[in-house]
Amino acid sequence: MTETAATGVIYGPREGYRDGLTRGLVLDLHRRMVRIRLFEESSGKLVETGDMPGFLHLYVGQEAVAAGVMSVLGDADQITSTHRGHGHAIAKGAEFRPMFAELYGKTTGYCKGRGGSMHIVDMSRGMLGANAIVGGGIPIAIGAGFASQYRGDGTVAATFFGDGASNIGAFHESINMAAVWDLPVIFVCENNGYAEFTAQSSHMKLEDIAERAASYGIPGVVVDGMDALAVRAVALDAVERAKSGAGPTLIEAKTYRYFDHQGIKGMRIPYRDPAEVEAWKERDAIKILEAIGTESGLASTEDFAAIWAETQADITDGIEFARNSPDPDPADILDDVYTV
Repeated sequence: MTETAATGVIYGPREGYRDGLTRGLVLDLHRRMVRIRLFEESSGKLVETGDMPGFLHLYVGQEAVAAGVMSVLGDADQITSTHRGHGHAIAKGAEFRPMFAELYGKTTGYCKGRGGSMHIVDMSRGMLGANAIVGGGIPIAIGAGFASQYRGDGTVAATFFGDGASNIGAFHESINMAAVWDLPVIFVCENNGYAEFTAQSSHMKLEDIAERAASYGIPGVVVDGMDALAVRAVALDAVERAKSGAGPTLIEAKTYRYFDHQGIKGMRIPYRDPAEVEAWKERDAIKILEAIGTESGLASTEDFAAIWAETQADITDGIEFARNSPDPDPADILDDVYTV
């Protein structure tokens, strides 16, 4: 890693981060990313054709961030997510059947069809929920981190958010509290360059959001968000720091979303240069990992093809399951809403 003295930003990952790379790790990261990619693409097409209700904020292009971070977390470690949260849930281990069922609004969904795309929850895997409010998951992760520290259970909380969310008060209040109390929280800024339709340069003077960490006395790390292994390396360092009692880390992963703010069709508003989109696609995270795997001799093109095929079969099964699942009964509309 290298550090810029003027800002204190660390540009990761550490030297030799690919040393000791194993076949198992390559295939694990690949499977996580392929599962996200195919789920998102299929869901987007289902919505565009009218087969699936509502609309979706797709995670396609950013898969390396979720895969890299989640590969160093266990089921007991907790995460909070965003409106673009399918990828986080899937990388944390969420299953296709209840995922698709939730998007279809069926009773077999993770939230019994009541939450929909932006509120996926899987407590068994530490997925505390996606959140439709920009930055809304950040304070929740602070609570999870505080609870972990209070119990002394050795777990960490990771919160995902975008560049736009780093401007809101909840981000600054939360990161300050985590720093003051040395909470085991990992702040993961998925900087895809745009807050909805607004370029980063139009809503902040900073080039590296990780600079903001210095004002709270914690490390700020910038990493290539298209390299799953690089993301994993800096996430592992952050987790080890948190579990040692040294406190939080702010990770800024430079990444990109291939599709519009929502949906899978072309840009409704021409706010991005198509050449910019294509340039990022040339650095596709899945292709990068496949190249690393084959060049190192740890995996073959056949291995990767098998993962694509197996995942596609799971996608087909999940969609069929969701379509055939029962719709909610209006008589149950107040269930899980109130408690006594």
